[in-house]
Amino acid sequence: MNYQVLLYYCYTPLDNPEQFRDEHHRLCLALDLRGRIIVAAEGLNGTVSGTQESCARYMEAVKADPRFAALEFKVDNVAAHTFQKLHVRVKPEIVHSSLRHVRPHEKTGQHLSPEEFKALKDRDDVVVVDVRSDYEYNLGRFKNAVTLDIENFRDFPDRVERLKEFKDKKILTYCTGGVKCEKASAFLLEQGFENVYQLHGGIIKYGMEAGGEDFDGQCYVFDNRVAVDVNRVNPTVISRCQHCQQPSSRLINCANPHCNAHLPLCEACGETLQGACSEACAAHPDKRAYDGTGTYPKLSNHYNPAQGLASYAKA
Repeated sequence: MNYQVLLYYCYTPLDNPEQFRDEHHRLCLALDLRGRIIVAAEGLNGTVSGTQESCARYMEAVKADPRFAALEFKVDNVAAHTFQKLHVRVKPEIVHSSLRHVRPHEKTGQHLSPEEFKALKDRDDVVVVDVRSDYEYNLGRFKNAVTLDIENFRDFPDRVERLKEFKDKKILTYCTGGVKCEKASAFLLEQGFENVYQLHGGIIKYGMEAGGEDFDGQCYVFDNRVAVDVNRVNPTVISRCQHCQQPSSRLINCANPHCNAHLPLCEACGETLQGACSEACAAHPDKRAYDGTGTYPKLSNHYNPAQGLASYAKA
């Protein structure tokens, strides 16, 4: 495998996000990296793919900036680019939430290494909390984890009331790579929870360093792979086909673009419904053609990554 995927974030103040974004985009162009990078006054968050050499040069360049001294990269080897395009954008936050006042670089939950998390997670005085969205934890989650019926991370503050019964316990939060937990655990501390922890590096790092033990199902990722295996110790499948309810970890987007629901659909039902989540969606006149994958990436239209730099400059 000659390519890698890098998953990373860092909460650190950036005085001029627009200027940083421009410089960072040029760096990625020079290295032929593709992916999604978010720049904000509160820091940097990204997932990119590239050759091993390009990724090594990128990591070296980012870490050379003193502001990102604490940044850790999660590195996975892949066969090819997992993104079609490069997007580097300035946004109000590096992860969309309703917690813009929270500053994780000043105060957040105590970080646990994967081995520390593994040692604590099954104790009677501990509750493990998944802070991700429903389509993510329905695909895979830790055994006995508390889920909060979240469609989007911005709903998290409204769900904290459900955790009040656990105030006398240690709260162990986790997410895909750690970026959401930084704000979630900081908010829990703000709300009066005292013993708040977070899985440092998230599910991805836990799989790499602790074998993924007791993580049921697969981990949803935000690139063309859609989902990755984490558990090498006691793996299982927990998600079920939307149509026949048989165990299936095969995620699709409904072929009806007006629905576009992201859910499990086994191969057999995928063929029967031609990529739709239901008979009604299968009969919709605007249903997209099904090619067996259940994904509908936008056409690149001879995409040139430099055009993102030009279009941003005009905005």
